[in-house]
Amino acid sequence: MEPSPIALITGGTRNIGLSIALGLAEDGFTPIVTYRKDRTAAEAALERLRALAPKALALQADATVPAAAENVVRLIRDQFGRLDVLVNNVGPFLARSVVEMSVAEWRMILDGNLSSAFYYARAVLPLMRQQQHGVIINMGSLNAELARGAPTVAAYNAAKAGLVVLTRSLARSEGPYGIRVNIVNPGFIETDSTTEADRQELPPIIPLRRLGRPEDVTAAVRYLVSDAAAYVTGAVINVAGGLWV
Repeated sequence: MEPSPIALITGGTRNIGLSIALGLAEDGFTPIVTYRKDRTAAEAALERLRALAPKALALQADATVPAAAENVVRLIRDQFGRLDVLVNNVGPFLARSVVEMSVAEWRMILDGNLSSAFYYARAVLPLMRQQQHGVIINMGSLNAELARGAPTVAAYNAAKAGLVVLTRSLARSEGPYGIRVNIVNPGFIETDSTTEADRQELPPIIPLRRLGRPEDVTAAVRYLVSDAAAYVTGAVINVAGGLWV
């Protein structure tokens, strides 16, 4: 019997990340999720994941630390001997103008949204190249390419725009090794940080007249990792209900 494919999802114990992990588990993947601090959430997520994929793992690892990324990938290689999918889902958010933002906050946003994807891509590529196959999906933001200048989210938007360029660059360099790299840009998605004001004020400006659900983003990821997307690489897929088209 063919062993199940392995999917690594960073920040995969809550909200969109957990939805992606559950969706991939339903599709036959063994999900490996990482988290930074919240062990309670990780244990709850792992219980749900193991109901679908008994060998699922939840690993504590700070995505902004290069050595942590390398350790996670080494553990996966040693335990499973393969890694088929990487979803770079970590992405901290902070609304603050440039003049009010500290250097530490700037670095936190850039490291969390952009550098973390670089660290994990760099860690997984040797194994994926050896396999001659693999899929990397970066989680961006609709702000990456479609938003106008936004004074309070300059760091976040700059990081997500950089993630698009990283995605396209990797798609070109890794294609000859059978590795596909794409980016999914969510719009306004319902999460545990969504407020009642968001639910009232945002749908009227969205053509589909509702907030997105984590499952909407997951559907795009499930497509991109599937054989149906075997000829798709370097793509930017917006999951935003038509916002800003």
